[in-house]
Amino acid sequence: MDQGSLGKTGPMVSPIGLGCMGMSGMYGPSDRSESIATIHAALAAGITLIDTGDFYGMGHNEMLIGEALKGRDRDRVVLSVKFGALRDAAGNWAGYDCRPKAVRNFLAYTLQRLGVDYVDVYRPARLDPDVPIEETVGAIADLVKAGYVRHVGLSEVGSETIRKAAAVHPISDLQIEYSLISRGVEDDILPTCRALGIGITAYGVLSRGLISGHWRKDAVGSDDFRAVSPRFQEGNVDRNLALVDALKRVADAKGASVAQIAIAWVAAQGKDIVPLVGARRRDRLAEALGSQAVHLTPEDLAAIERVVPRDAAAGARYPEAQLAHMDSERH
Repeated sequence: MDQGSLGKTGPMVSPIGLGCMGMSGMYGPSDRSESIATIHAALAAGITLIDTGDFYGMGHNEMLIGEALKGRDRDRVVLSVKFGALRDAAGNWAGYDCRPKAVRNFLAYTLQRLGVDYVDVYRPARLDPDVPIEETVGAIADLVKAGYVRHVGLSEVGSETIRKAAAVHPISDLQIEYSLISRGVEDDILPTCRALGIGITAYGVLSRGLISGHWRKDAVGSDDFRAVSPRFQEGNVDRNLALVDALKRVADAKGASVAQIAIAWVAAQGKDIVPLVGARRRDRLAEALGSQAVHLTPEDLAAIERVVPRDAAAGARYPEAQLAHMDSERH
């Protein structure tokens, strides 16, 4: 794959990245050996950007990636890690901690679990309401100087926070949800990032499988985030699946799958945007990689816009309790 810079100051990365959260829960059970095989297949296909969080499976995801990377050339992989989200022994969410001493502590454990001596991009998962972003970014900047981190990233923060962070240290990219049915980033956040030369790593490009063309209403267990996600609830899900049916007609005419069209649409929004695909199986990864061969013409983009217009989705992208803590949702 061709490589491109992640923002003006970030590392060179593949035009698509692998998000590994689903390999450690959140969407029901996963298979360890298949997860590792999927990471290996991604690397073999030319994907260099691997994204994780230290709280995914409470360390499980980092250890899984560390196992998959064992014996491979570390410098050929760009590891992007989120930190700061707190959990208890039962797996419940317990807020955020982005104090400088916590940043240093989280990174030390991350390096151990991944089996590496540096992280390529390190970012707070959310804005800690009790800690100024300048302090958090300043702590990561100190880790850059010490050689433990290469680049500073952000996640799910708004324009004001982005500007404050960028005044402390160059920011490589903002990780934020962006898909055909999650387009709030376009209003203010995306223009701010572009003005500052900050790239976008877009997660949720298939809206947690909702617009993948594969999801079924009976596929959600109690241990699945989608059991509480508003867009998957009765009263919303049928309206959203009707959008998928309409998108499938466009995909069929293009000779592509629904997932490939949805991923290609995100990639078509700008060379500064890198879609993260959350494949946890090799067949899903292969399908996602096929999006690289899908070229969307202006006519294609217009057709997609007609069948899935902005704000067409029913339901918010997160439950209200979580949206209340997301700086990117404050207007």
